[in-house]
Amino acid sequence: MSEPASISASIAGRYALAIFELSREANALAALEADVSALSEALAGSDELREVIASPVYTRDQQAAAIGALAGKMGLSDPMKNGLQLMGAKRRLFVLPQLLKALSDLIADEKGEVTADVTSASKLSSAQAKKLAEVLKNQTGKTVKLNTAVDESLIGGMIVKLGSRMVDTSIRSKLASLKNAMKEVG
Repeated sequence: MSEPASISASIAGRYALAIFELSREANALAALEADVSALSEALAGSDELREVIASPVYTRDQQAAAIGALAGKMGLSDPMKNGLQLMGAKRRLFVLPQLLKALSDLIADEKGEVTADVTSASKLSSAQAKKLAEVLKNQTGKTVKLNTAVDESLIGGMIVKLGSRMVDTSIRSKLASLKNAMKEVG
């Protein structure tokens, strides 16, 4: 991880933990989860929002006012709204994507859930996704949510990333292994 990315993750982690703890004390984790989802969608769908949080052209006051207005309009919970306004006042809004990821992780951990990133050669059917989630649940002992993606260059099979573990059963990786083995022989 590069130094700037590490610093951003560290900053986001501190704010996320504070917002999470305040929400948990207020028994408002469900509201926090809704806030994270709504903000993630807003961030993904708005070029203007991404520009406001990342551009140095906007002053602290402009960023704080913009995020405060957005939080009020979206009806965000008090811990999230106050955290965002503090981030705006401290010029830390650039870590908003990392904050949302950290909050999602904290909420999932609190609920006993983990997320697996699954990349397959073709779209998984609902039965396949359900079976994969069951297998992963048996291995981890936690409820598993799947983030699925399709990459046709895999030819067949899938790549599953769960925490620090990765299982690559794709035909592409098997062909690459075979190619390397053949280079060693001849």
